Amino acid sequence: MDLVNSLNDRLLFAVPKKGRLHQACLDLLKGSDIQFHRHSRLDIALVKNLSIALVFLPAADIPTFVGEGRVDLGITGRDQVGEHEVVSPPTETTGVTEVLDLDFGKCSLQVQVPQKGELQKPEDLIGKNVVTSFTNLTEQYFRELEAKANGSGGVTNGDGKAKLLTKIKYVGGSVEAACALGVADGIVDLVESGETMRAAGLKAISTVVESTAVLIKSKHPSDPKLVDLIASRIEGVITAQKYVLCTYNIERPKIEAACTITPGKRAPTINSLEEEGWVAVQVMVERKRIATAMDELTDVGACDILVMKIDNSRTS
Repeated sequence: MDLVNSLNDRLLFAVPKKGRLHQACLDLLKGSDIQFHRHSRLDIALVKNLSIALVFLPAADIPTFVGEGRVDLGITGRDQVGEHEVVSPPTETTGVTEVLDLDFGKCSLQVQVPQKGELQKPEDLIGKNVVTSFTNLTEQYFRELEAKANGSGGVTNGDGKAKLLTKIKYVGGSVEAACALGVADGIVDLVESGETMRAAGLKAISTVVESTAVLIKSKHPSDPKLVDLIASRIEGVITAQKYVLCTYNIERPKIEAACTITPGKRAPTINSLEEEGWVAVQVMVERKRIATAMDELTDVGACDILVMKIDNSRTS
């Protein structure tokens, strides 16, 4: 069957073809039971068990394709959505709608300068050279910075915009090397742990955007019900990754203290045991605080505490 013709009746779902979000997206699709096989060198994969075609695109391009309605759904970084919307502001019919925060790929788009030097605040970079892969967000940031520094005055261009004093240059990769090589006085780049920047002799002086991976959809998807189904599955996987199921036994008079420690996503499930005066409690607890919760439960008299992984979920 011709691949192009096979896409006609399928919902198109764009995912990053490489980069920091790629593997996490593949894991998310697997957890959502979106079954596909991607042939080598092909950037389109047909889903076997749903009427979906996956389109593998650079993360930076996904907001454009979704915003123009070329594809129905996409996963990308909130930073990439912001970069796109600076030059293509959303309208009633174009632009993207954020469906879910996917709670991975967390990073910050930061202004960085050499650790040793006179530059201490972002205003110190006005009129100097700044290198970035995010030229739109960076230009917007420095326009606002210059406007505050200069008031409402300043020289304007033919389009009526204030003339940008800061010189912003595009570099596609290894942005952190720009200062050491003498290309820039400062940079604007994505930072996760900050180790790479520190190793390059840089320090953060401001944050432009906080980012995380997001599920986005077009304003008029071809199959809204299927979009809702995919979103529900993905949300279930995200919740399952964030929580564990904790069960324990406790005497009835101590239930209130225990439930203060483990209130659950909505409320704990409590069942009577055959032994008089005792109950069994089953509750979802955030994975990141389960060790502390177990310590506190033990202190208030809970016993037989068990923790189980949640593979998938449907919660509200």
